[in-house]
Amino acid sequence: MLKTFDLVLIGVMTATAAVTYTIKHRAELKLEEVHRLEAEIKLEKDTIDLLKADWALQSQPNRLERLVKAYNEELKLQPTESTALVHAKELPMLKSEVPVPDVTGAKAKGAPDTAKGAQATAKVQPIPMPAPRGEAEDADQIETGSVEE
Repeated sequence: MLKTFDLVLIGVMTATAAVTYTIKHRAELKLEEVHRLEAEIKLEKDTIDLLKADWALQSQPNRLERLVKAYNEELKLQPTESTALVHAKELPMLKSEVPVPDVTGAKAKGAPDTAKGAQATAKVQPIPMPAPRGEAEDADQIETGSVEE
């Protein structure tokens, strides 16, 4: 007859086989997912290479020159003058730096005098303007937008 110990060992071996099979099945699923992701990455890399080649073809100087000549009457393109370029200091401020408008004044037009007093005490922030280009600045120096001076 089978002893209790033998039955326990058979149970442990069966459980171990079940766990091993589950781990193997999960590993196979992960391997399939890795192969699928590698195929997607290869497809994306091929697409990027194709787009780069298309961009190189579209931006060839000879092609652009022919297009400019063909559509010159419609577009009326002119060369950019060196005075049309600006320094970074002359650019408008970032959207995040724009002061928040005071909306209480617009709502309080029909309100009693207490609202007008609140409007008068509200802070009015000046609108920053770009710094004018100085005559003494070096024309050959390029602004990089660096904070350090």
